[in-house]
Amino acid sequence: MIMDQAAKLRKLAQGREQKKSGTALLEPVEEEIITEEVREPEPLLPATGKNTRVISITSGKGGVGKSTFAVNMAIIMARMGKKVLVFDGDLGLANINVLLGIIPEHNIYEVMKGKKKLRDVILTTNYGIDILAGANGISQLANLTDSQRATFLEEFSQLDDYDVMLIDTGAGISSNVIGLVTHADDIVIVTTPEPTAITDAYGMIKSIVAGHKEREIRLVVNRVSTAVEAKRVADRLISISDQFLKTRVENLGFIFEENLVQKSIRSQRPHVALHPASKSAACIHHVASRLLNIPVEDNQQGVNGFFRKILDKAFG
Repeated sequence: MIMDQAAKLRKLAQGREQKKSGTALLEPVEEEIITEEVREPEPLLPATGKNTRVISITSGKGGVGKSTFAVNMAIIMARMGKKVLVFDGDLGLANINVLLGIIPEHNIYEVMKGKKKLRDVILTTNYGIDILAGANGISQLANLTDSQRATFLEEFSQLDDYDVMLIDTGAGISSNVIGLVTHADDIVIVTTPEPTAITDAYGMIKSIVAGHKEREIRLVVNRVSTAVEAKRVADRLISISDQFLKTRVENLGFIFEENLVQKSIRSQRPHVALHPASKSAACIHHVASRLLNIPVEDNQQGVNGFFRKILDKAFG
């Protein structure tokens, strides 16, 4: 719950203030500023299997901070002891590598065509996470021969040593985006308090449940000024999704707006690495902890199973 997150962040700051002065003079929760670094990760539920957990990060519109959130959450998860692969699924405008200041020489399309091995395409970063670059050519999955399809899936069967694969999808409701979203183990929609972002987030939820009514959808409200604002946005989306779509949307939490995030983007370095004690970093840590503590369903199929579903749909 959003107010649970605010309470935890408030308690964190209060403990810091008490150490300094013996008392805590904090502003109301909707105006509080959190500056303490989260040093100890919350205990995680034990893994239920060896398969990689596939988490799709998506949004209804561009410009809501989805890619920035995906990269920084991946780094937080890695710090919590997880081996993380980030797949840049924004096939039209890939930017994960830009946020990290790296230039990929190869991408997943070369694996599809049998020109490269998957391990040759994956980039290891200095932040404890690995990157897999996407490509426009992935839309040509339906054109693969049986041999190419088998080789492609065999390559992905080698990725079971990852605990988590985070997919940063493109924005909007194109078939490519929906395919990367609906076949993941977890779906996380990122929005902001802007009315257009809220409307488009609802449109994404509607598109997902149109063909997958049973899917659980989770929400993160980014760039909020106050916890009260975050709760208002989340409550609105949860309410209209329940009323008009009969779908339950779970609130994972919120992330405070901070100027340092934009500065980090311009420097092409993740802000959780540059500013680990920031309030936005604490928020991302909270969201990552909540997500990893959500039990994984028994039918989790890993990276190979994820791409097998996409290929089955393409060939179907």
